[in-house]
Amino acid sequence: METIKIEIHFRRVAIVGLGLLGGSLGLALKKAGFTGRIVGYARRDETRKQAIGAGAVDEGFADVAEAVSGADLVVLATPVAVILDHLPNLQPHLVAHALITDVGSTKRRICTLAAQFYGRGPLFLGGHPMAGKERSGLENADARLFENARYVLTPTKPEDLNDHRVQAFRALVTAIGARPFISDPASHDMAVAYLSHLPQLLSSGLASLIDEKHAAKDLMLEVAASGFRDVTRLADSPYSVWRDICLTNTENIQMALDALIQKLESIKMHLGDRELEREFLAAHHLRDKLREVS
Repeated sequence: METIKIEIHFRRVAIVGLGLLGGSLGLALKKAGFTGRIVGYARRDETRKQAIGAGAVDEGFADVAEAVSGADLVVLATPVAVILDHLPNLQPHLVAHALITDVGSTKRRICTLAAQFYGRGPLFLGGHPMAGKERSGLENADARLFENARYVLTPTKPEDLNDHRVQAFRALVTAIGARPFISDPASHDMAVAYLSHLPQLLSSGLASLIDEKHAAKDLMLEVAASGFRDVTRLADSPYSVWRDICLTNTENIQMALDALIQKLESIKMHLGDRELEREFLAAHHLRDKLREVS
C-alpha cells in the first residue's frame, strides 16, 4: 500500500452501510495493509457486531453523523436512494478536508445533487466498483471482491482529478486490487444501462417467465441445465437494490430494453434462415473483445 498517498490523507475511514460492498471494502483495506482506523455505520446492532467480529471495521456506530465525524474519507455504501438522502444531511458533519465518495450503481442523480453541497471544504467523488455478487449482505462480504475489477470514478468537475484527495483515493482503489476508470456521470449511466442493468432485468424477467410457466404445469424444471442456470444467476439479486437503480436510470434502461426487444424480434423473424448466423458471429466477436479488455 502506498502509505504516503493513502494513510497521510486517510487516517480515519468511515463506511456508511455495512452490506456486501461496505463490508468487503473494510476487509479489503485490512487485507491491503491499511493501518488507519476504519469505522462503520449500520442501523442494526447485529450488523455492527458482525462487522466488528469479521474485522471489516474497528468500531461501529448507530448514529451516522457520529460515524462520519472526524473522518478523512467517507464511503456511502448504501442503496442509491439512501445515498441521495445522506449527501445533504452529512455535509455539516464532515471535516473541511474530507473526501466523500459512494458506490452507487447510477451516477447522474448522485453527482448532480453532490455538486450542490460539496466543492468548498469537503469534496465529493462519485464511485462505482464494477464488482458484486448475486447475494447481498455482510455475510457475503469478501476481501478479494474488488480484485481486478474496474472501479469507475465520476468527478463532478474534471479539475477535481488534480485534487490530492482524489489522487489518494485512486491509490487506495489500486491498493485493494481494483483498476480505476474515469468517466463522466452521463456516459457511465448509459453504459451500465446496457452492460449491467439490462442483463439483470433480462435474467429476472426470464426467471419470472419460467416460474409462471412452471406454475401452470407447462414446464419441467428438472430438465434445466447449466445454460439456464447461468443465464438466470443474476435473478438472485434483491429487488431492494434494483428498485433505486431503475428509478434513477429509467430513460437509459428503457432505451436498452427497446433495443433488446428489437433484437429479439429480428432473431424471431430469422429463426429459419442464414441471417441467424450473423447474430451468432456478432456475438462471438463481442465475446472476443471482452476477453481483450478483461
